[in-house]
Amino acid sequence: MNFIEKLERAQKKNSSLLCVGLDPSLDRLPESCRVQSQPFLVFNRALIDATSDLVCAYKPQIAHYAACGAEAELLATISYIHDNYADIPVILDAKRGDIGSTAEKYALEAFERYQADAVTVNPYLGGDSLEPFLKYEEKGVVILCRTSNPGSGELQGLEVDGEPVYLKLAGLAAASWNKNRNILLVVGATWPAELARVREVVGEMPLLVPGVGVQGGNLAAVLRAGLDSRGAGLVINSSRGIIYAGQGEGYVEAARQAALELRDAINSHRQI
Repeated sequence: MNFIEKLERAQKKNSSLLCVGLDPSLDRLPESCRVQSQPFLVFNRALIDATSDLVCAYKPQIAHYAACGAEAELLATISYIHDNYADIPVILDAKRGDIGSTAEKYALEAFERYQADAVTVNPYLGGDSLEPFLKYEEKGVVILCRTSNPGSGELQGLEVDGEPVYLKLAGLAAASWNKNRNILLVVGATWPAELARVREVVGEMPLLVPGVGVQGGNLAAVLRAGLDSRGAGLVINSSRGIIYAGQGEGYVEAARQAALELRDAINSHRQI
């Protein structure tokens, strides 16, 4: 079973397009976690246990762990999901991008060291820089396309032969790069009009959509623009809006409630 099949099964089982980003920062953890020898792992396990029936994926951001020398806790978090909730895929948010043997090492890191089901990658070195990731046929390769940050249009919106770069990239991803049918694209919730244009180009390809919640993306607009013909095709990520929904020792219950409300709000706009 490849990544997209695993993702779609999780979406159907939990009636969910929601992905929770596991991006902990030590200064925002409750005291009961901070005093532990592995504070991120303790925090993450509680969140995973509380939301596992509400999500279609988890997405840990590697920088939140690497910056603190906590890669072992990232590895343990991914192992915890695989061991206890094997039907839920893990997207490693690493945004890797390089060429040749370095790209091969990044793919090895994501898929063999961390055992992620999918990884985010930066495509701006061209298609050959993606090949080391794409050759893992059973894994997902999540390519940055139109990102949610305000400055993304400086490059992604530049027009080449009358077409913005992000749409040219979407066309390459759908037509030339997706030989193993394992590509997803990242399109931010802050750009619903661009999301609609990407959906027209890529057909039923799944899209990872960050930017709902703290970044201000409009959920209804995202769903109108991005759902595929089956009322699916989106992986809507929320990180801070869920994992920091509550303060102190009530963080687990608050996170579950936030995840439940967002999952149900998404579904209210779908025909399922």
